[in-house]
Amino acid sequence: MSLAQYADGGLFSPQKIADALCTTSEEIARTAGLGKDVIQRKDRIRCDKTQRRLREVAEILNKVEPHFGSALMAYAWYRSEPLPGFSGQTAMQLFRDGRADDVLDAVDAGTHT
Repeated sequence: MSLAQYADGGLFSPQKIADALCTTSEEIARTAGLGKDVIQRKDRIRCDKTQRRLREVAEILNKVEPHFGSALMAYAWYRSEPLPGFSGQTAMQLFRDGRADDVLDAVDAGTHT
């Protein structure tokens, strides 16, 4: 899926991401390590931190989607599969702990499965 499909008006949209992944915008906020109040207020959606977190989640999913065959399978991997070398932590757990770069490095190195 193209990153542009996760955006609306030039901003990453929690609702567009949720729609693509058959979930709720509240769940997207949680998986991105954001409070659900962030996605309920338009001014908070526009803030740099929120946009960075949504972009990073979209980047991770976009990078692994070809390996898993669909955005839904990539999202399932992100939420539930432990990454080798990270003490059983999933990509989502690492991401929420501020370790998006570690997840992206593992994906780029091909060690995500």
